Amino acid sequence: MNERVFLTGSPESAAAYREAMAAAGDVLLQHLGRPLPYSGATPGKLSNLLAGSEVCPEEGEDLSRVLRETGKTVVENCVRVAHPGCAAHLQCPPLVPALAAEAVISATNQSMDSWDQAPAATLLEERVVRWLCGLFGYRPGADGVFTSGGTQSNLMGLLPARDRFARERFGWSMRERGLPPEASRFRILCSEAAHFSVGRSAALLGLGERAVVPVETDAGRRMSPEALDRALQKLEEQELLPVALVATAGTTDFGSIDPLEELASRARELGLWLHVDAAYGGALALSERHRSKLAGIEDADSVAVDFHKGFYQPVSCAAFLVRRGEDLALIRTHADYLNPEGDDLPNLAGKSLQTTRRFDAFKLYVSLRALGRRRLAAMVERTVELAKAAAALVREQPGLELAARPQLGTVVFRYRPARMEEADRVNAGIRRELLLGGEAVVARTRVDGRVYLKLTLLNPLATPEDLRRLVETTVRTGKRLEGVCSTSA
Repeated sequence: MNERVFLTGSPESAAAYREAMAAAGDVLLQHLGRPLPYSGATPGKLSNLLAGSEVCPEEGEDLSRVLRETGKTVVENCVRVAHPGCAAHLQCPPLVPALAAEAVISATNQSMDSWDQAPAATLLEERVVRWLCGLFGYRPGADGVFTSGGTQSNLMGLLPARDRFARERFGWSMRERGLPPEASRFRILCSEAAHFSVGRSAALLGLGERAVVPVETDAGRRMSPEALDRALQKLEEQELLPVALVATAGTTDFGSIDPLEELASRARELGLWLHVDAAYGGALALSERHRSKLAGIEDADSVAVDFHKGFYQPVSCAAFLVRRGEDLALIRTHADYLNPEGDDLPNLAGKSLQTTRRFDAFKLYVSLRALGRRRLAAMVERTVELAKAAAALVREQPGLELAARPQLGTVVFRYRPARMEEADRVNAGIRRELLLGGEAVVARTRVDGRVYLKLTLLNPLATPEDLRRLVETTVRTGKRLEGVCSTSA
């Protein structure tokens, strides 16, 4: 067996590793430096490009050649997340310290499901989790675990909510007996602007998507406490059982932050589990200027936060935190080969829904150490200011309509053609034309049933001039498509 195919520490493997990393770096630097955010390749063109090589040939090929070829077919046709024109989704440019840490994570290949697979990694993750708990105002005794993202974290937030309610209300053990007869009456309340993963979680937990009760939002797209009270009253009249309240700190489209303090008060009064989905807005906790927007999050029973958004980490990197560490016992399990009963070694297997799990805490740790809170906070603050600037540019354009004042880094707007019946078609066309022309990557969403465009500004390197070009390109494309639509009509 050739030692050059594994990193063992031998001179041969060390040389092979250096060559491979250098070749990969060359490919990245060559293809990610293009001036446009996307190549403009259509799905059909990409399929044809990728079909030109075998997935698994009988005999292996030279690695440098493979990397060069895939650089042309794959990397060349990736969206450039560090380009200011790539502004569609919560897809951040990753920090260089995090990229260096990713190499260490991959090479060491620690698996976080037992101490003997990840000894130092286990303790470091626990240490980072304690710091995160403090960042969000939790007191000693709080705990958490790294996850793949907000979707998993939201599922983990609703699982103990469901199980604790069944245990305390009916003396029923979900783990031992499954869903109780009363489960069809369980309800989860959240904003009508909450993430779709709340409904998915309810389905996975056996409650069904219909168990989710959407609560109306106010003019700022935040959950209305008055509407919540009405929804709770209606549930009582229908003899339905509220189990959990999900608050959002940073909705996907508008960056809206629900009134966390008021919702925490309601949850305490009614004995509801309060879960805060701070996947997007959690990064505000770094900023002295903006952290007050998260006031009340310290009273939540659980919190979801993503680091592959406002903390500038490569996908995937997130965490699930609980105010009372003992609540993680509701998902704890034992396997004799991983965390046997009576073993006194630290172990994270019982805290996660995953078994095999990457050492993602390392890249966050390296990034925090390398940049420090103040510098990271400045990046978060910069994106908030960029969104305000983009909104101002939209207001300046007579052909554009702003949907709402931005609250974090998202700006939702649309092009207004002369014939408003063409608005949905024109705006959908703008997004497609910009993407397939390689000029910009913007998102498409719906507001009150109508098609809108969305800029998600997570790149602190973007400038007001970059935003101006993006807005002017959108207007120019809209005018061209408007003419096409009018001609067709």
